[in-house]
Amino acid sequence: MNNVNDIITQELRAFASSLLESGEVSAFLGFAHGSLPMTTRPFVAKTPEDAQKLVWNSFCVLNLANYLPALLKSIEPPRGPKDPPPEGPLPKAGVIATGCWSRNIVVQTQENQVDRSRLVIAGVSSRGMVDRKKVLKALDGKEITKIEEKDHDLIVEADGAIKELNRWSVTRDNCQSCVHSSAVVFDHWIGPKLDDRQAPNRFKQIEDIEKMTADERWAWFSKEIETCIRCYACRNACPLCYCETCFVDDSNPQWVGKSIEKADAAIFHLLRAFHCAGRCTDCGACESACPMGIRMRLLTKKLEKDVFELFGDEAGMDASKPLTMTTYKLEDPQGFIFEPKHGQKKE
Repeated sequence: MNNVNDIITQELRAFASSLLESGEVSAFLGFAHGSLPMTTRPFVAKTPEDAQKLVWNSFCVLNLANYLPALLKSIEPPRGPKDPPPEGPLPKAGVIATGCWSRNIVVQTQENQVDRSRLVIAGVSSRGMVDRKKVLKALDGKEITKIEEKDHDLIVEADGAIKELNRWSVTRDNCQSCVHSSAVVFDHWIGPKLDDRQAPNRFKQIEDIEKMTADERWAWFSKEIETCIRCYACRNACPLCYCETCFVDDSNPQWVGKSIEKADAAIFHLLRAFHCAGRCTDCGACESACPMGIRMRLLTKKLEKDVFELFGDEAGMDASKPLTMTTYKLEDPQGFIFEPKHGQKKE
């Protein structure tokens, strides 16, 4: 009997093949097998034959929305800088999207980075993606030579020994606190559709840090980022980082130094997090890409919590609404801006 991933993979290949064969899309963005166990790689299928390489499993951790602006640009008819725009509709691209990826696509449409009419979205429910670092820790750092994913377990072969792991016990922290696991916007559904995941306290990690004193929080933050090598893998994996010139690369003025000194690293992580305020969907791509295991996602999760509690908003849930930080209401809470006068109620 096929497991869930096999069913989704078969349906995905069939759907992508039909879109490419009919010419409805010029490319389909998904995942193909990686070169190592527990890895996949973003893959663009351009023919029905290519579509047979698409796969779906719990190691599809990178956010595909990150690649959409460049993909759509790449399939447009070539033209010079002074040439007029082509007449008629532009080519479309297909993409598979989970809850957080689809929400990022919504944010990208709100910020005019992608044209929704040029996308064919295959919606899917995520059962949670596996955290490679958790698996390695469970195997005491042994080299993994083979891994097989079943519906609820991982069968891992490492150094000649075989170990069975409960899949949910090694899923990523962001997946375990996710409450929107299914695509919120889609044109076609792939695989079984799951109900929204129940996370009784999705902000527990943040609340634990908030309970610390200011000195304790600073010590936690300093310890967390002390291994940062400023490789910018977190920025490059993020679907929200598409400025032509990033603030870390701006030299006139220079906003932040490029060294790995504590102050420069701290400013980089804090500013990058604030740039994601009201836009981040907690996809976890930044943490998955980090070679040093820094949990910088907790910074954006804190801002996600604040936006949700202050304004009742969650990024990417409604394309018809403006992004939280691009508008305001007279009744918005302002207690973080000013202290109320004596006898005045603090909002």
